[in-house]
Amino acid sequence: MNSSRRSFIQKAALVTAATGLGISCSKGKQARVSDANAGSKKIRRNKIGVSTYSFWQFNGPKENSPIEDCIEKAATMGFDGIEFLLMQMQSEDNSYLQKLKRQAFHAGLDIMGFSTHQGFVFPDKKTRDEEVSKTIRQIELAYMLGIPTMRLNTGRWNTTKSFDDLMANKGIEPVLEGHTIDQGFEWVIDSIGQCIPIAEKCGVVLGLENHWGLGRTAEGVLKIVNAINSPWLQITSDTGNFLENQYDQLEMMAPKTSLVQAKTYFGGGKWYTLDIDYKRVAEIFRKVNYKGYVSIEFEGKEDPISAIPKSLELVMGAFTWEE
Repeated sequence: MNSSRRSFIQKAALVTAATGLGISCSKGKQARVSDANAGSKKIRRNKIGVSTYSFWQFNGPKENSPIEDCIEKAATMGFDGIEFLLMQMQSEDNSYLQKLKRQAFHAGLDIMGFSTHQGFVFPDKKTRDEEVSKTIRQIELAYMLGIPTMRLNTGRWNTTKSFDDLMANKGIEPVLEGHTIDQGFEWVIDSIGQCIPIAEKCGVVLGLENHWGLGRTAEGVLKIVNAINSPWLQITSDTGNFLENQYDQLEMMAPKTSLVQAKTYFGGGKWYTLDIDYKRVAEIFRKVNYKGYVSIEFEGKEDPISAIPKSLELVMGAFTWEE
């Protein structure tokens, strides 16, 4: 275990025990009683990973932030795992994939997530079929890397051409002329449904993210997940992609969540900045007995080298508790 992470956990345990159990150095008998009580309590926490996106954020060529460097930085900072962004990878060749897998193993990191991009909101069936084929290939890449869960998108109408404009409008865009929102959901449900047998065969849980388009709301995400009704389609819950009623919507998705992505915004966000109460977020997921990974996605303007360790401290502190 990295020394900085070990130190943080030890400090968290000591603070929790001292505060919650009333340990006193001035009263020997009381201290001994408190120590005895402390022996029956355990400090628990979710494992914390980091997305390679946090080091890049699409700022400049991806060659400036290779996955190999992200692995070493994440290990040095004290993370348990790392989530790969497919668009950031240099190759899909098996030799490259196995090199990354070996490097992460020797660095002491789980490759615990795979962020991919696709979209199924297209009237043209040929285009949707191409997106299905692409997604199946991505599932196979996750399998080759030994990654247990893969982030999935619904896609969007693309009637708002500028992403900056989309963000200014809180992710809301008009439905494509001549079509309906119900048709969009039908296309997405049918397309993802075709990917489920491959996900099961490869042992990769697909996590549909609340990520604009038809997945902009918890209702939209759950409509798709419930319609397909497979253990191989769950949810990637992104704490930064709800711009209203965020805690209520996270609570709706929590029971079907396979991965939590935790946004942080040190230095101010690229498009917006959310004030996220991570203790409240952690409590939402503890209520449904979520024991999986929390993956940090740093999306602020501060230098990632200073901001990502602060993100780790913030999120780990919230997702550490006493039993």
